[in-house]
Amino acid sequence: QVQLVERGGGLVQAGDSLRLSCTGSGRIFSNFAMGWFRQAPGKDREFVAAISWTGADTLYADSVKGRFTISRGSASNTMYLQMNSLKPDDTAVYYCAADYSAASDMALKGTLDYWGQGTQVTVSS
Repeated sequence: QVQLVERGGGLVQAGDSLRLSCTGSGRIFSNFAMGWFRQAPGKDREFVAAISWTGADTLYADSVKGRFTISRGSASNTMYLQMNSLKPDDTAVYYCAADYSAASDMALKGTLDYWGQGTQVTVSS
């Protein structure tokens, strides 16, 4: 059974930092792009960032560009999201996803191969 598990969410104040991690199991994630999405209460799920399986290509939503950094671990099944200068608008459930595609495709595709269960990030003002 393929699983993606997110860790690292929590409650922080505006301006603080958090680092999320995503670990996949149940298959080899070589050639899979991985990405982060988020969903705030009452809003649709939105793209945050994606990274190619080699780590060479990254893509960010305009709202997080310059504040968030996506990276992959030495193992192809791990991924991180370093979030700096957090704002209350960043409050959401953050989801990890993996897809057999390019990083640029993850922001556009309606369905992706695998999803995690999500981790809550709350930023207080």
